[in-house]
Amino acid sequence: MWQRIVDLITYDPANPLIFSRFFFWGFYFIVLGFYSLVYPQRLLRNAYLFLVSLFFYYKSSGLSILILLFSTVSDFFIGKQIYQTKHPVLRKAWVGLSVFLNLSVLGYFKYAYFFTDNFNAIFNTNFQVINHFAQFSNCFFGTSFRIDKILLPVGISFYTFQTISYSVDIYRHQVRPVRNILDFGFYVSFFPQLVAGPIVRASEFIPQLYKPFRLTREEFGLGIFWIINGLIKKIVLADFIAVNFIDRVFADPERYGGFENLMALYGYTLQVYADFSGYTDIAIGVALLMGFYLPQNFWSPYKSKNVGEFWKRWHMSLSSWLKDYLYIPMGGNRSGSFFSYFSMFSILIFIAFLARSFLIFAGFAVLALAVWAVGRIYPAFKREVDTNINLMMTMLLGGLWHGASWNFVTWGGLNGLGLVIFKQWKKIRPWKNPNHPVLQFIGILITFHFITFTRTWFRGEDWEKSIAMLHQIYKHFTFSTAPQVISAFSDVFWVMAIGFVLHWIPERWKVNYRKRFCQAPVSLQLFAFVLTVLLVYQAVSAELTPFIYFAF
Repeated sequence: MWQRIVDLITYDPANPLIFSRFFFWGFYFIVLGFYSLVYPQRLLRNAYLFLVSLFFYYKSSGLSILILLFSTVSDFFIGKQIYQTKHPVLRKAWVGLSVFLNLSVLGYFKYAYFFTDNFNAIFNTNFQVINHFAQFSNCFFGTSFRIDKILLPVGISFYTFQTISYSVDIYRHQVRPVRNILDFGFYVSFFPQLVAGPIVRASEFIPQLYKPFRLTREEFGLGIFWIINGLIKKIVLADFIAVNFIDRVFADPERYGGFENLMALYGYTLQVYADFSGYTDIAIGVALLMGFYLPQNFWSPYKSKNVGEFWKRWHMSLSSWLKDYLYIPMGGNRSGSFFSYFSMFSILIFIAFLARSFLIFAGFAVLALAVWAVGRIYPAFKREVDTNINLMMTMLLGGLWHGASWNFVTWGGLNGLGLVIFKQWKKIRPWKNPNHPVLQFIGILITFHFITFTRTWFRGEDWEKSIAMLHQIYKHFTFSTAPQVISAFSDVFWVMAIGFVLHWIPERWKVNYRKRFCQAPVSLQLFAFVLTVLLVYQAVSAELTPFIYFAF
């Protein structure tokens, strides 16, 4: 019995505390039970939720909790200094320190292998990545951690961006620093959205820390609805089509024909949406039942009529974060900045070095000089180029945020190119009414296929496999094998078809059945929740698939 208790409260890498496991719901109901006793006392409530969030993160990521605590403590005190300091230069220095510390931690854990491998490729060196934190612990505390491997802490990209937004929002006078470190720790580590978002800005969430608990009957129903919706998306839809079809094709695309590869691409673009939006649906519902509101993160993104609209509907918390904390500070659509030019030229030179071609390097230099010369003569041209550079840099850095590989750089670059092309197309398109139903349908079709095409690099294990998949689709596509493939994977294709139909039904239908559920008797809502849990776990695969965005 004692061993069982120890197993429940200690970290097990094979059994992380995630929404798709029964253990999480046991944990959550216990949390709610004690929460019902402490919620009237604001300070006690926030401290309690901070502590249970730390336990949740420890069960999800082990000793990486120390990194979370470092970010929490450092940004809490830096935020106070930003607010108390009146001198503009010193305020900038403090916010710069916050950004530097957060990005340094993120860069070390997320990009150490990427930069080391590329440095070795460029300069023919043989440097090895060393886990200095493990080395320090082994020397001073007698532990036996591996020093030749750096494990990526779960959710580090999400809470790093949250702590940066806190410092920047204080600097911009959009929010005051929190009153004590327990409140701030609760903001940083709130467990529903800690490991996979949505990214919660300080200006949106911190005011909720000081409001009394409030949960109407409709809000209770809405919270239950989002949890049910998220579980079905994740377990019934995303996991089923991934385990039974998509993962097999992406693992070895050359074993399958063009039709199977294309269907796997379509399937993955549905899977990544159902998986990620399923997580955020559950997170929103779980938080709402405790009286806290998390921002909407998806809005039927595959209904988008162009790439620009897609990025307003997909991972909305990240898109808006990149816009407000990266794109606009770089100059937005007004002008360029030293940071945008420096970043662009650094990436271009880096690519030239990797290609080991002086001609590529010279070509970039000549192109840059030509653009600079034309910009001196035509200021409007310079403004247009600056805007496009800012767009490209935002998407490239957004790609790197998702992962430290050239696949993600390619994916971000393609989406940036899509935004630039659409921006120019708007100026020359021949029709005056882009809202005509036929044009909207064509726009949705083109946007969906462009986004699906870029998923080749988002999902591919490496560049070679991504290119192999496209090669199979281009060179070996035939409809002659379609009947056999559809027959062999009929269950998968039925689930995919239902998933796309539910995604594309009119928004007013979704609002209507959501509203009806929220107005139903509480007993019926709870019955629906229990029934859904029992049914979806009948469909669960033998090996639970982790949420895709846990890797970011």
